[in-house]
Amino acid sequence: MAVGHPSSNPGSKAQLEILCKQLYETTETGVRLQAEKALVEFTNSPDCLSKCQLLLERGSSSYSQLLAATCLSKLVSRTSNPLPLEQRIDIRNYVLNYLATRPKLAAFVTQALIQLYSRITKLGWFDCQKDDYVFRNVIADVTRFLQDSVEHCIIGVTILSQLTNEINQVHYLSFMFHLPHADTSHPLTKHRKIASSFRDSSLFDIFTLSCNLLKQASGKNLNLNDESQHGLLMQLLKLSHNCLNYDFIGTSTDESSDDLCTVQIPTSWRSAFLDSSTLQLFFDLYHSIPPSLSPLVLSCLVQIASVRRSLFNNAERAKFLSHLVDGVKRILENPQSLSDPNNYHEFCRLLARLKSNYQLGELVKVENYPEVIRLIANFTVTSLQHWEFAPNSVHYLLSLWQRLAASVPYVKATEPHLLETYTPEVTKAYITSRLESVCIILRDGLEDPLDDAGLVQQQLDQLSTIGRCEYEKTCALLVQLFDQSAQTYQELLQSTNSSTIDITVQEGRLTWLVYIIGAVIGGRVSFASTDEQDAMDGELVCRVLQLMNLTDSRLAQAGNERLELAMLSFFEQFRKIYIGDQVQKSSKLYRRLSEVLGLNDETMVLSVFIGKIITNLKYWGQCEPITSKTLQLLNDLSIGYPFVSVRKLVKLSAVQFMLNNHTSEHFSFLGVNNQSNLSDMRCRTTFYTALGRLLMVDLGEDEDQFEQFMLPLTAAFEAVAQMFSTNTFNEQEAKRTLVGLVRDLRGIAFAFNAKTSFMMLFDWIYPAYMPILQRAIELWYHVPACTTPVLKLMAELVHNRSQRLQFDVSSPNGILLFRETSKMITTYGNRILTIGEVPKDQVYSVKLKGVSVCFSMLKAVLSGNYVNFGVFRLYGDDALDNALQTFIKLLLSIPHSDLLDYPKLSQSFYSLLEVLTQDHMNFIASLEPHVVMYILSSISEGLTALDTMVCTGCCSSLDHIVTYLFKQLSRSTKKRPAAMATDDRFLHIMQQHPEMIQQMLSTVLNIIIFEDCRNQWSMSRPLLGLILLNEKYFADLRNSIVNSQPPEKQQAMHLCFENLMEGIERNLLTKNRDRFTQNLSVFRREVNDSMKNSSYGVNSNDMMS
Repeated sequence: MAVGHPSSNPGSKAQLEILCKQLYETTETGVRLQAEKALVEFTNSPDCLSKCQLLLERGSSSYSQLLAATCLSKLVSRTSNPLPLEQRIDIRNYVLNYLATRPKLAAFVTQALIQLYSRITKLGWFDCQKDDYVFRNVIADVTRFLQDSVEHCIIGVTILSQLTNEINQVHYLSFMFHLPHADTSHPLTKHRKIASSFRDSSLFDIFTLSCNLLKQASGKNLNLNDESQHGLLMQLLKLSHNCLNYDFIGTSTDESSDDLCTVQIPTSWRSAFLDSSTLQLFFDLYHSIPPSLSPLVLSCLVQIASVRRSLFNNAERAKFLSHLVDGVKRILENPQSLSDPNNYHEFCRLLARLKSNYQLGELVKVENYPEVIRLIANFTVTSLQHWEFAPNSVHYLLSLWQRLAASVPYVKATEPHLLETYTPEVTKAYITSRLESVCIILRDGLEDPLDDAGLVQQQLDQLSTIGRCEYEKTCALLVQLFDQSAQTYQELLQSTNSSTIDITVQEGRLTWLVYIIGAVIGGRVSFASTDEQDAMDGELVCRVLQLMNLTDSRLAQAGNERLELAMLSFFEQFRKIYIGDQVQKSSKLYRRLSEVLGLNDETMVLSVFIGKIITNLKYWGQCEPITSKTLQLLNDLSIGYPFVSVRKLVKLSAVQFMLNNHTSEHFSFLGVNNQSNLSDMRCRTTFYTALGRLLMVDLGEDEDQFEQFMLPLTAAFEAVAQMFSTNTFNEQEAKRTLVGLVRDLRGIAFAFNAKTSFMMLFDWIYPAYMPILQRAIELWYHVPACTTPVLKLMAELVHNRSQRLQFDVSSPNGILLFRETSKMITTYGNRILTIGEVPKDQVYSVKLKGVSVCFSMLKAVLSGNYVNFGVFRLYGDDALDNALQTFIKLLLSIPHSDLLDYPKLSQSFYSLLEVLTQDHMNFIASLEPHVVMYILSSISEGLTALDTMVCTGCCSSLDHIVTYLFKQLSRSTKKRPAAMATDDRFLHIMQQHPEMIQQMLSTVLNIIIFEDCRNQWSMSRPLLGLILLNEKYFADLRNSIVNSQPPEKQQAMHLCFENLMEGIERNLLTKNRDRFTQNLSVFRREVNDSMKNSSYGVNSNDMMS
């Protein structure tokens, strides 16, 4: 059926219904897209509002009602041409009546209508009609629902639940208050004002209401088989959870980290938590309702258990904790419902909160502590033994025991904590259950937890602390289990008729044991260690090294990747704890290594490390995970020059072998033909960074030694040059050789951070090989796997790290290096802009990543302090202009949203902008008006970025621009000789668009007053200039803020602003700025104190919204 055009037929209700059916029911993509397009036009049509009402009144299908509700939500949320207040009040009242008269609507329609009510209420929270905040009577709005049937009750409770959730969410908020010059781009501040006002005026009443309704419900004999009563209870629990999960003080930007969360309950809620009946209510509900609803109850209990400590005094907290522990004990004594995975998960979270929010010294004083800790230990042991059940919940149990074990040295209470009894049981259960799982996983073909490296690492970090508690028992167990498995493994290898499955089982068990031994050795850092414990570490290390000798001897026939990765994890922990200048060589560990393995000192132990690294690179060159972890280990060992351990390392014959033979013949991963794709070569940079550091130890000024080291790379460059000189060459081979080569060079360039060595590298690469890099960019600009490594090498070469780029007075090299940089940026930039439209999911890898590296490169060279940029114009050299013009072209090809969406791009852009505004402001001032506006709006958006680095860079750039403007204005008033045309032009642009600077003034002030300002000093620097450039606007802003306060606070707020400008002169001299920064510190503190004591939000007529 052809899709009609709804706007061409104003009365076509039937047509809209057909479109809805096509949108929600059809399986044909083309039809759906056409329907969607037509419905978007309908949403934008002038008569949309009346049509929506028509659909709700007379629509014959649920889909048309859903469409009407969604369109109305869009209408009330729009920022341009917003609906007038009366109309929004009418829609709100209409929705409430509609829901009240139609309690049996389709669930998704009810949901959409409640969403619409919540949206209107949130957006209109500060709207007044005759001194009445018309959208705030939420409890009155739902009371009539609560006094009616169960269906009505469910709707009423869902309205409150959805509204609480909506006000707590920042997501879609791009709304605005209706003001001239209102700043519409900073939703977070507006959101916080509404959320704080809602918290102060309504949230506690809603929470109290939900608790009272839950008490009523639990007092009656609910028939939970009745679907509607079950639904009501579920909505009530969701409402309670939304209240407890509210972001009370505006800090929960990241919802993923729930481990250490503290619920910042306001002091005015104390009564609800001092009264034990609130806590009791949820524990009683847990035992009386079906398992399908009890996870919600436990979620509420998790939040209640996490209430901030400062809500109580010590006696109140002890009483509250006592009730909490009693409730936990009762659940552990009746664990039937915990067989449900959701219940089990939430209960594990509840247990973890016992220690994250309370101290061990407080827990041991609880009356039933000995019984409870026994029950928790048994529960943990049982959970660990059933490793296949709810594996993601184990994290919470281990975190409880980790925190308990870590507290043991600090507990002052006289009551016994009994952890010396129960912690070894937990350690044993974890270790033995992992070993027992190996056989079952192989037998049943299950997923191996060892393949989830992140999960294993997390659990091992927790076990490292748990296992160090009563370490003697942990070591004895590990030694016993290791010896059994190692002996069986050896026997199986020697036997002629052993099955591969038996060998694999023992390798799996040994893999776990090696990981765990590495973890407990790494745990030494958390505890004061004794000689005896170091000797025990020695016992464990000897065993792992003996196993390594056995497995390495078999690598020519067979190897086990997981076991090798465990070895590398072990070596990493061993290196951190026992290698390096801070370790006492008299340690009992070294004595044990000497007795058992003949490793008498650190040099011999280092040779074991290097031997293992070379073995891995020889046999596992094709295995990326092992190669990259092995090279990371080598890299970690090479850091630390001029420490003694690195000097010892360089003297080893194996290290000298690597420095003299770094070719694919000896290290297969350096080969060109065996890589499946170009990005597999990343590990080469790590390898050459480590080799570069080791080479530098004894390199000095020895150019012959450097030339010798560079021979394989010289050969590779010559090979690429040879290929480029012929018209027909193997493109794949050329790409592979070049990408491998530039990755190697970037590693060396990164390592050479001293002038002498870096100059050798510079003279080697320039001018001989620079044309090859430029040619590669010309040829393969559209292949990011080739261009990105080349651009990154160039960015490294121009980076004046540790002042290594210092050319002699008579050397033109700084200018020549900049010319090469300019040429590369221009070549790449102009070509990458010709590639046309790129799909959104590929735009970063194909275009923005390369652009980001170009920005970093330009920033590095502009701020390197080895080029005098004034000479370019003086001698008619266009290198600087070309680079800057290319930057502008690239910048204008990127939408604003992308600048902030890709972190690496935003960091490189904003740090480059900072350098340009500081040293090249004349260039910025000469730009076209639309470019200047683009740059200013990017600064404006960056001021509110979550990344502090970006935000600080924006403040700095804004400060340079404002200072420049201020100086130009001062000059123009002093009638100096004719200013440059560019200066006049820039001033003219800013005078044409005063709202841009005004908006930034309101944004900065906004952040300082209302938000958690993490970089106050940076924010203060541009603020003074902004105020001096916009004194009238600042006065209006100030009056608006003062008037928005309750009458009794206005005088205090006025005084705060007076003190802010106390003693400030009309100039931007450093002394004056510093004074202003100090004043601002005091101002922020005083304003915050004043607003903390105020229960009001900021009025809707606040110009800052």
